[in-house]
Amino acid sequence: MELNECPVDLPTEQALSTGQVQQLSPAALAYLGDAVYELYIRRQQLFPPKRIQTYHQHVVARVRAESQARDLRSLLPHLSSNELEVVRRGRNAATGRSKRIDLETYQQATSLETLIGYLYLTDPQRLMQLLSQLETVLSDTPP
Repeated sequence: MELNECPVDLPTEQALSTGQVQQLSPAALAYLGDAVYELYIRRQQLFPPKRIQTYHQHVVARVRAESQARDLRSLLPHLSSNELEVVRRGRNAATGRSKRIDLETYQQATSLETLIGYLYLTDPQRLMQLLSQLETVLSDTPP
């Protein structure tokens, strides 16, 4: 995927302004970011072709909160101060919690989803730059 491509091949409108996105709650950004991230991971898993069950197993392993938390930690050194603020807002908005994982992991996963939702709406090229940072992690992760 080229860096200038949108992470999902859907018709997109012009990027929203930061002011417009600031009106959205971190939970709303995380909701969108979760979908964008899963679609990105699904696209990454398409090649080489596999059985549907194998696609599913690989994608579920990558979109689990533990994997998302790890991905966030690997991206932190590459984030701008504005992006770190979005991550902070996402972490603070993570009020619900899975019984399966600890609060810190849940907060980190929600922070990543919030950042992805934010960048999807405001700067898709930057989102692709950050997702490309994860490609090594994605390709090195065992199924």
